[in-house]
Amino acid sequence: MINFIIFNTHKIIKYLTMKKLVTTFKLFAVLSVMALAGCQDENSEAIQETPSSKVAAADLKKEISPGSNAVSENVLNQISDSKKNLEKYLKNDLQITGMSILGKLSTQKGIEISQNLVADKEQFTAEGNILSPETVKVGKIVTLFSGDQLAEAQKGLKEAASEQIKMGTEIIEISWNYKGEAFTSLCFYNESGIIWDNVFAGLVMMDTRGNTEVSPSDAQAKVLSKWHKQWWTANWLWGSKRGEIGYQITIYYSGSTVSNVDVSDWGNISLGKAKSESKVTKRTGAYGQCRYALGLCTPVGSLSFNTSNFSVSFSGLGSNVVSNGTKSLYP
Repeated sequence: MINFIIFNTHKIIKYLTMKKLVTTFKLFAVLSVMALAGCQDENSEAIQETPSSKVAAADLKKEISPGSNAVSENVLNQISDSKKNLEKYLKNDLQITGMSILGKLSTQKGIEISQNLVADKEQFTAEGNILSPETVKVGKIVTLFSGDQLAEAQKGLKEAASEQIKMGTEIIEISWNYKGEAFTSLCFYNESGIIWDNVFAGLVMMDTRGNTEVSPSDAQAKVLSKWHKQWWTANWLWGSKRGEIGYQITIYYSGSTVSNVDVSDWGNISLGKAKSESKVTKRTGAYGQCRYALGLCTPVGSLSFNTSNFSVSFSGLGSNVVSNGTKSLYP
C-alpha cells in the first residue's frame, strides 16, 4: 500500500511539472507573437513614414537653379487656351488664377524629389472629361483615391512623371481655384510646351460619340472597294490632340459579292495608356465584317484586353474611353 502511494505521488508530481512546462511554453509563445506583431506595427509605421511622403516644395526649391527669366511662348499659349476651355465647359468651377517661375532642375536629387512630389498623397490631381462636367473630380490624391486604388494611382503618377521629368526641365507653379478651394500644382515644361502637371495630365477634352468617315464611291475602278473608318480622339485642355483610338474596315467586291476584307486598328496617347485590337470575322459573301476592341485612359487607370470575348476593359480611376463592337459592311 505504501509503495502504491509513493508511486502515484511521483506520477502526480511529474504530471504537475509537465503541465507547468506546457503552460510556460504557451505563455512564451503568446508573448513571442505579441512581440512580433509589435515589430510589424513598428515596421508598418516606418513604411508609412518614408522620406518620399515627407518631401515638400521647399525641398525642391533648394535643388533648382535659375532658369529662363520668362516662360516660353508655347507654354503661355497652352495656359491661355486652357483657361478659355475651362471657362467654356466648366464655367467657374475650375480656374487658373496665376503662375510663378521656380527655375530649372539642375541636380539628380531635384529630379527624384520632383518625381516623389507629384505622387505625394497630399498633392492635388484631377480626372475627368471637361466636355462632360459631371465626370470631373479635383482634389488631393488621398481624397480622390483610397486603399489599393491610392497605391495604384500614386504608382501610375510617379511612373508617368518619371518618363517626362529630366535634367534641365523648367518648372512653374500654377495656382488654381476649384469651387472656392485654392491650391497649386507643379508644372514641368520645355521649349515645346508643358510635359507634366497633375491637373493637365488628368483632364481631357473628348467627344465620346467618336467620329465616322466613309469612302467615296468610285464606279470606274476595276475592283470595287468600300471602307468605313471610326475613331475617338482625346485632346489636351488647350485643344491639341493628345491621343486617339480607332479602326478601319475595307471590303473588296464585285457586284453584290464580297471577295476579301481588310481591317486595321490603332491606339496611342501622351501621358496615358492605349490598347487597340481588331480581326476579320467574315471575309467573303454578301458582306464583310470585323470586330474591334479599343481603349485609352489617363495615367492612373489601367486597360486590359480579353482574348476570349475580344474586348478591352478599363479598371481603376481616371479619364477613359472604351469601345468594343462589330462592324458589317455591304457592297
